Amino acid sequence: MTSTVPNAVQHTDAQPPITMFGPDFPYAYDDFLAHPAGLGQIPATEHGTEVAVIGGGLSGIVAAYELMKMGLKPVVYEADQIGGRLRTVGFEGCDGDLTAEMGAMRFPPSSTALQHYIDLVGLKTQPFPNPLAESTPSTVVDLKGESHYATSVDDLPQVYRDVMNAWNSCLEEGADFSDMNRALRERDVPKIREIWSKLVEKLDNQTFYGFLCDSEAFKSFRHREIFGQVGFGTGGWDTDFPNSILEILRVVYTEADDHHRGIVGGSQQLPLRMWDREPQKIVHWAPGTSLSSLHEGGVPKPAVTRLDRTAGNRVTVTDSLGDIRTYQAAIFTAQSWMLLSKIACDDTLFPIDHWTAMERTHYMESSKLFVPVDRPFWLDKDEETGRDVMSMTLTDRMTRGTYLLDDGPDKPAVICLSYTWCDDSLKWLPLSANERMEVMLKSLGEIYPKVDIRKHIIGNPVTVSWENEPYFMGAFKANLPGHYRYQRRLFTHFMQESLPADKRGIFLAGDDISWTAGWAEGAVTTALNAVWGVMNHLGGSTDATNPGPGDVYDEIAPVELPED
Repeated sequence: MTSTVPNAVQHTDAQPPITMFGPDFPYAYDDFLAHPAGLGQIPATEHGTEVAVIGGGLSGIVAAYELMKMGLKPVVYEADQIGGRLRTVGFEGCDGDLTAEMGAMRFPPSSTALQHYIDLVGLKTQPFPNPLAESTPSTVVDLKGESHYATSVDDLPQVYRDVMNAWNSCLEEGADFSDMNRALRERDVPKIREIWSKLVEKLDNQTFYGFLCDSEAFKSFRHREIFGQVGFGTGGWDTDFPNSILEILRVVYTEADDHHRGIVGGSQQLPLRMWDREPQKIVHWAPGTSLSSLHEGGVPKPAVTRLDRTAGNRVTVTDSLGDIRTYQAAIFTAQSWMLLSKIACDDTLFPIDHWTAMERTHYMESSKLFVPVDRPFWLDKDEETGRDVMSMTLTDRMTRGTYLLDDGPDKPAVICLSYTWCDDSLKWLPLSANERMEVMLKSLGEIYPKVDIRKHIIGNPVTVSWENEPYFMGAFKANLPGHYRYQRRLFTHFMQESLPADKRGIFLAGDDISWTAGWAEGAVTTALNAVWGVMNHLGGSTDATNPGPGDVYDEIAPVELPED
């Protein structure tokens, strides 16, 4: 049977680009976005209809932008600032071009739907200096008080290469890595589904660490320990060890941890530019219309405090100023825990099993601390060794990961002194920004005793602990073993034909609804699912030549595990 999954983009290279569209729902969102027919249309009688979009992060802004293009009137609610976890901040008293990425800061080429919007608003990207990346001048791995300097993995002691080889063997033997990677590249939907359905049934109850322990390649505890502390790609993996191995396989299959790029000038520019962008192709609205122009004063409405199901199966939204509005449709893009705590909700908004899934969502903690410095002094050479005086650093000390970010040899630069997750993040939580900096400088001083980092600092540190942010309560979702069924309920919520009428009309989106949480691509793709859902709910449809995610759902629906 011929696939109905769209393939408008021609992939002619011997190695076609991989995309983060699978393996759970192998839909080509990049082809959908690139198709000249657009994402769909709604009946003219619905033009100008208001749709609530709750949350002004990337998912909310993408959803609102595409709804606007269809002729609907998105009403965006945002409790804090446009961007969500695309948050770029400056340093007080420093040049405005000197910024820190408090949330998302590195994006893989496989984020093809995200790249569509990056290109749309004219942003540029550049290589991100991950450990041992080609663009990273040097990396230091410091474990148990012993440091190793490297410009590539070949410079590290043999045990590190043994660990890398063990990981590759583990993936091949336990997860059919080569076959799945090839199927994803070729967009071979039947093959993807064949491989993945078996793995979901086999591995849903398995932790990442248990998966390693079951592999002959990782029978050595020392190898597992080094892998946890150093890993390969973005760094150590041990904070993910309690999570479901299915979460990790999604990352490695789609190369989400490889070849990262950062957005020049900061990632928050993406949603901000989309907020102000005036689409060339737009239905119903006059040329020059933007999301900004559709909102009074050019700003979103404030925080949502209450959501109710009201007569006619409408959704009624109350905001923090007491304004009450009722909508035929709404998209909720904030983190789902907000529905359990910050927002008073009518229980009838969602089916009970969806409430259970939201309650069981597991979020990872994450902390960062940045300091501005006078110049990229780390590129200075040690007179004795000829090496860089400081490097991108992976360590088992408190800092864990230190990243060096510059825009040229003679310009001020930025150091991310520490980027940590989970328990490592919680260790920082009680400390102020300055207290954190002092501990970090002490740890790095033990690795680089010749380097006086402090003398180069030109401003106060900036920090974030996402678990302490009131409108986030965590950095990103990470499923635990046994959570596949919960995630499936949340991801597939945009398909509402089988729901009772009084459970339709409000749609979930955002990266914690996606299968690839922690990546901006998941925010974009779930937004597009929700846009399709709203369009369908209001009687609209896609062009026959460009079927949307809901149109091909039966062909590529995620594996459904038994509930008994």
